[in-house]
Amino acid sequence: MRAWSSARFTIALPDGHRFPIAKYARIRDEIVARGLLPAHGIEEPDRAERWALELVHTPRYVEAVHDGSLSAMEVRRLGFPWSPELRERSLRTVQGTVEAALDALDGGLGINLAGGTHHAFAGHGEGFCVFNDVAIAIRTLQRAGRITRAAVVDLDVHQGNGTARIFAEDPDVFTFSMHGARNYPFRKEQSALDVELDDGCADDAYLAALDAHLGPVLEAARPELVFYLGGADPFVHDRFGRLGVSIAGLEARDRRAFEAFRRAGLPVVVTMAGGYARDLDDVVTIQTNTVGAALAAYA
Repeated sequence: MRAWSSARFTIALPDGHRFPIAKYARIRDEIVARGLLPAHGIEEPDRAERWALELVHTPRYVEAVHDGSLSAMEVRRLGFPWSPELRERSLRTVQGTVEAALDALDGGLGINLAGGTHHAFAGHGEGFCVFNDVAIAIRTLQRAGRITRAAVVDLDVHQGNGTARIFAEDPDVFTFSMHGARNYPFRKEQSALDVELDDGCADDAYLAALDAHLGPVLEAARPELVFYLGGADPFVHDRFGRLGVSIAGLEARDRRAFEAFRRAGLPVVVTMAGGYARDLDDVVTIQTNTVGAALAAYA
C-alpha cells in the first residue's frame, strides 16, 4: 500500500492567508509517525499533462494557469495569488489523484494526501481549487477504458459545486454531496444527490444522515470506482464549517464510509479536501484519521 504526496504541495502564501498550507507536510509526517505507512511508502507524483487537464478544463483556462495570465477577478475568485509554485502544486495534486485512482483499480485503495479540489469548474477555479483533480482522474480513466461509471462521495462541509456542474449531464458519474445548507457556495449547483445539513448539526444527526443516504447512493450509482472527499471542515471548531461534529464523529464517519465501500466490493480513492480548524493540529488529526480508517478497511 502507498500514498501520494509532495513537498511541492506546500507553497509560500501571503502573511495571514486563510488557507492552511502547512497541513500537507504535517499529515504526511503524522501518517509515518503513527506507523500507518512507512516513509518510503509515500511517493511523489509527477505533473499532470496538459491533455489530461483539457479533458475537463477549457484550453483558455489551462493556458491562463500555465502562463500566469489569469485576470484579477479570476485570481480573487480562486483565492490564491498566482505563482509558478502554485502551478506546480496544482499539476502535481491532479496527478496524485490520477495515480491514486490507478492504485485503487489495481489494489482496492488509492490515497492522495492532497486533492479533493471540488470547487474548480471547467473554465475557472474558485475556493482555493485550481484544477478539479477528481474530475480529471475520472475522465482520464474513462478515456483509457479503465472505467465507465464512477461515484463521487463528497462529505466536505462545502458543496462540491464544480464537480456537480462538470458531471451534470453525465449519467455515468454520480455526484453525492452532504454539506452545510447555509455555507459556501451560496449559489449551489445540483449534484445527483445533495443532502443539506443545518447549522450546528452534531454527531448523531450527521451520522444518521450519512447512514440514510450512503447505501442508496451506491445502489443507484452502480460505480466501478468511488472517489471519497472526507474533509475535516464539518468539525465543530472549524473556522468556516458551521457544523458541530466532533473528531470522534468524523472518525466514525470515515469508518462507516469505508466499511460500506468494502462491503460493496468497491475500490476507493481517498483525497483530503478541506479543513480550516483554528488549531492546525485538529486538521492533521482528522485527515490522518481518514487515511487510517481507509487502510484499516482495505488492509
